[in-house]
Amino acid sequence: MEQGILIGKTPFVIVNEPNVASPKGFAAGGMHCGIKRKRPDLGMIVCERPASAAAVYTTNAFQAAPIKVTQESLGAGGTLRAVVVNSGNANSCTGPRGLEDARMMRDTAAELLGVNRHEVAVASTGVIGEFLPMDRIVGGLRQLTVSKEGGRSFAKAILTTDTCIKQAEVRLTVDGVPVVVAGAAKGSGMIHPNMATMLAFITTDARISPDMLQSLLWKATDETFNMITVDGDSSTNDMTVAMASGLAGNRTLTPDHPDWEAFSAAFLHVCRELSKAIARDGEGATRLIEVQVEGASDAKRAAAVARAVAGSSLVKTAVFGRDANWGRIVCAAGYGDPTLDPEKTEVFLGDVQVVRGGIPLVFDAGAAEAELGRETVCIRLKLHSGEGKAVAWGCDLTHDYVTINASYRT
Repeated sequence: MEQGILIGKTPFVIVNEPNVASPKGFAAGGMHCGIKRKRPDLGMIVCERPASAAAVYTTNAFQAAPIKVTQESLGAGGTLRAVVVNSGNANSCTGPRGLEDARMMRDTAAELLGVNRHEVAVASTGVIGEFLPMDRIVGGLRQLTVSKEGGRSFAKAILTTDTCIKQAEVRLTVDGVPVVVAGAAKGSGMIHPNMATMLAFITTDARISPDMLQSLLWKATDETFNMITVDGDSSTNDMTVAMASGLAGNRTLTPDHPDWEAFSAAFLHVCRELSKAIARDGEGATRLIEVQVEGASDAKRAAAVARAVAGSSLVKTAVFGRDANWGRIVCAAGYGDPTLDPEKTEVFLGDVQVVRGGIPLVFDAGAAEAELGRETVCIRLKLHSGEGKAVAWGCDLTHDYVTINASYRT
């Protein structure tokens, strides 16, 4: 079953059972190789031809070895045939040996696939500061199989503290031919991206150059993956990789292409849904928080306000307790953009307005509490200072977050 969504005049279809291997030319798979005790911990996406590729990475100074190796691969030509991912071990802060191990992952996969080593990207997620068990990973790669139906097993293999897999897929028409955009991601804790997200992988069979794909990924990242937060921590391993096989048969996509806006909207939708899924699955979380800001002096300031409110620990705990403590919201908005005008500011909890002109309103406490109890809690701010707008996503902060992270290594 599929559901139609209209974007402007151009429809794209949301696939209810998404699969990162759906686009033409792709296959995927995952398995348990022994990094974790029982759960799947090794996955791979493979393209049957060199795919245009793009990536964004964490700006954390302690970039993990897999990021450096993936940068080497993409820097050699801008195309990829595969990406190999392990979970349970981040291969971060592991020095020269960590780099050697990441390169061994890359080279082993390349050898088994019969492709050049620079056509393979690698990613890792898990505990920082421990060496990879390379005998298990190499052995796993020799046993790992990929298929068109393997997207779900791949999505399982990349998880750490996640409680569910995260996939998205849409279909549209470009130049009269069907085009698919799909993705898979992981993320639950250590979520506060800067130029990336935890781990996300986007695939499409559209024809697009590496440069255009990189530009599109940067833009989509700024509007989606860079607008989520769980706990304020930007990981050492954050990475988003996009691959385009070009096998759909459309003319090469550029901003001048008549279907560029439709494709961009479809790509953005996949990134947005993966981002929201990460925020919704924050460690210990019970609710997704969506912060909508409009009327800022510009888009950059709107984004700063939205991220500040979504990331505020005090706002997050108030949502958990269903406490309509609007003072925490205006406080966060004020340090998000110190130039905003309090006398123009309005705040809403869902449909319940709690602040106008920077001062409180008499409101129905029961209605406000009901809004804070929804599965998705919507906080809206109207700043009346310009045309800038943005949306950010976060989650509530619960007792379980502390429990999970107090014993993460054990």
